[in-house]
Amino acid sequence: MFLDRSRRPSDAPEPPTPDEIAAGFAVPLLTLAAQDSVEEASAGISSQTQDHQPVMEAATLSYTLWRNPSDRDDPANLVDLTEEMRAALDAEPPWPLPEWISRWRARMCYPLLWDAVRTTHISEVQGHDGYTRHTPELALVEHINYIVRNTYRDVRVHGGFPGELIDPASEDSIEHGYPVSVGGADVVGLRVDSDPHVLGLAADLDGRLLTAVIGREYLPYLRLAFATRPSPARP
Repeated sequence: MFLDRSRRPSDAPEPPTPDEIAAGFAVPLLTLAAQDSVEEASAGISSQTQDHQPVMEAATLSYTLWRNPSDRDDPANLVDLTEEMRAALDAEPPWPLPEWISRWRARMCYPLLWDAVRTTHISEVQGHDGYTRHTPELALVEHINYIVRNTYRDVRVHGGFPGELIDPASEDSIEHGYPVSVGGADVVGLRVDSDPHVLGLAADLDGRLLTAVIGREYLPYLRLAFATRPSPARP
């Protein structure tokens, strides 16, 4: 989430909700299967064009993690914040905050599975067959390196921004034929289990590419299964 710092927070527009992004996406989004330990937090979208025509669209879902979902007041659910971050969250804002920013401030106290599940849709554009090079393997590697670069920057990136990613994932890291649970059934998928900080999974689902990248510290609290997100009414 990016904020325009030239404007007061009270003037900042609310980002699109997961329902709004899902309603406008070309195909139904994929998500983690329903489980008490995760709660949908936000969504994002990106796209690529070729000769001014859309050729690829990707939507990502982020989740709040509950280590003890039966008692959300349990301190075990809290993230380890630095003293500086804790002071910033405890401080009274200099301006009134819109409700959506207040929600985000509250969520910062808990672990976030940021951009954990991505649905990628490749458009069938006449004359652009070469874009089919965006394979599940490439999608998985790109997703892993994106998460590692942005989430584990202090230990995995050398030099200033954007810096050099240390030991990035590659297609050589991929384990093929790994069963991935989608909609209650296993499909033939991909796994990268060699990265020290994250686990990556992928599957090609007939027009939708599923990729998921999860920090290893959160794996004990999750069931790694996926489902189609219920579709809201389309505009």
